[in-house]
Amino acid sequence: METMVEYLSNFKCYLDKARRWPYFWLSVLVTLTFFLHLTTISNPPDLVFDEHWYVEDARFIAEGTGSFIPQHPPLGRLIIAGGITVFGDDPFGWRIFPVMFGLAGIVLIYLICKELKLPDQLALIAAFLLAFENFSFVQSSIGMLDVFSVTFALAAFLLYLKGRYMVSGGLIALSMLAKFTGVLAIPVIGLHWLLTNRKNWFRFGLSIALIPVFYMVMLPALDWIIWGKFIDPLEETITMLRLNSYSTFAEIDSTLLSRPWEWLLNLKIITYWPDPHYLAMLSPNIWLVAIPSMAYMAVKARRGSNAAIFCLAWFTGTYLIWIPISLITDRTSYVFYLYPVIGALCLAVAISLWDLTKNYPAFNSSVLKRLLKWSVTVFLIVHTGFFVYLAPIPYAWKLAAGVLLYVFIRYLFSPDKLNTPQPMSIDHGNDSNG
Repeated sequence: METMVEYLSNFKCYLDKARRWPYFWLSVLVTLTFFLHLTTISNPPDLVFDEHWYVEDARFIAEGTGSFIPQHPPLGRLIIAGGITVFGDDPFGWRIFPVMFGLAGIVLIYLICKELKLPDQLALIAAFLLAFENFSFVQSSIGMLDVFSVTFALAAFLLYLKGRYMVSGGLIALSMLAKFTGVLAIPVIGLHWLLTNRKNWFRFGLSIALIPVFYMVMLPALDWIIWGKFIDPLEETITMLRLNSYSTFAEIDSTLLSRPWEWLLNLKIITYWPDPHYLAMLSPNIWLVAIPSMAYMAVKARRGSNAAIFCLAWFTGTYLIWIPISLITDRTSYVFYLYPVIGALCLAVAISLWDLTKNYPAFNSSVLKRLLKWSVTVFLIVHTGFFVYLAPIPYAWKLAAGVLLYVFIRYLFSPDKLNTPQPMSIDHGNDSNG
């Protein structure tokens, strides 16, 4: 009995020390997300949606017989091929690296929040929203290219905010090498720099100018891994762009297609797989408050909030830019092109909820005060409910996941656990982070 008491006492001591680690709750969040991915990683055992293209091509790469998808840069398929080589040609091998990149994205949005001088709890709210956002969870559950491109872009944002422009440029090149849409990271950081910094213009401008150089240097190295020979990167890139230019709304008739403005005006859905239901669908609660949250970011940006300015730049560079692109080029687009924007939406919603919770004493109505006081808690519970309902995790785990997440929310985000009320501005005006 005495040994058991000592054991429990030591365990409590270790747990108390662990909880004082700044990233303890983030690590709990990531671990839980990883476990939920593992419950569904092999279901279905068949290829899902565009896995038919990318996993099949990754198999050829793993076998050493080259690549047969000329429309996209090779990095994403090389990573999937690496999973097949290391873990085997099965669902676990196809999907484990997308899962790991998705988990890295959760960590990166937390660190981005911290670099923007946002409070720890707000950063954890943003990470929670991203981790259990249905679209984000699904995209990081299957062997498509988008998760690699998005995660490299998030890493680029973090390094840019730290002022490490050259490394950020290299990461943008990697994002482009996973999928061409990674180029949209450039207008994000460019717009934020113009609005908040405009210092070290030579170093920043050089880092942007070197992105195509990084791309052109790394592309032949990736091709060498695939083909064992040098391939002209300029000619290859021109070919990829030309092939992509043929894909227009005028040429392709498909119910899967959608224009960019439809993604947020309507709740667009693509069914990747019926059962378990892998749905390319934004969580309804995030969709419902996306536009109001971005409007609030515009208000905060006018007041000098650096975090709001970055959030708006992220939204503009990865979403709004698609509208003129679609109108001018008629290029085909799909709702899963919204995936790079989800981090910005989660950040905007987290900031908006935080400000609502912090400013409830300013209102006279007792009912309104109570609603605002509980806004974070209730929204996260609703978010969890949609995740449990929509996510393709086995039914046996849905109840357990819901209970665990509910306990997590009530323990960390109940009104009595949040900080004392603060002024409306939650960051330091125009203070610049790179």
